[in-house]
Amino acid sequence: MTFSRIHALIISLALAFSTSAFAMDDTKPKPEPKPEPKKELEQARAAIAKQDWAGAQAVLREAVRRNPQDADYHNLYAYSMRKGANPSMDLVFRHYNEALRLNAKHRGAHEYIGEAYLMTGNVAKAKDHLAQLERLCAAGCEERAALAREISLFERQHAAK
Repeated sequence: MTFSRIHALIISLALAFSTSAFAMDDTKPKPEPKPEPKKELEQARAAIAKQDWAGAQAVLREAVRRNPQDADYHNLYAYSMRKGANPSMDLVFRHYNEALRLNAKHRGAHEYIGEAYLMTGNVAKAKDHLAQLERLCAAGCEERAALAREISLFERQHAAK
């Protein structure tokens, strides 16, 4: 083999490897984009912090309309209705149940629907959701502790009557 043929072979091999190297770069998985924060939840939580229940409901009603498969929207919408004036408990329960249908492990929805059941005097159903929270967070979690406190308070208040 002559020097020029060896030189040409080396160049050909170098080009072949560099082309395949570029091709391999294209096959690398691209990092998944980070989910955008739910601006409606941020707005609703700000309204809830000010106890602006009607404002939170307005934001969340629209969020539920546009994103009916989002358990967080259903949960906070029901919460804001329950905390507001003259809640329609049927509507409250409908949205909590939808949140739980979409995400059976939604700890916030279990806590809040349990509290809603206490509002209607249904301690047994509240305890059912406490049992769900005990399974979901056996080591303890804020939602479980909060619902347990509410049930205990409810039972003490109603035992005195």
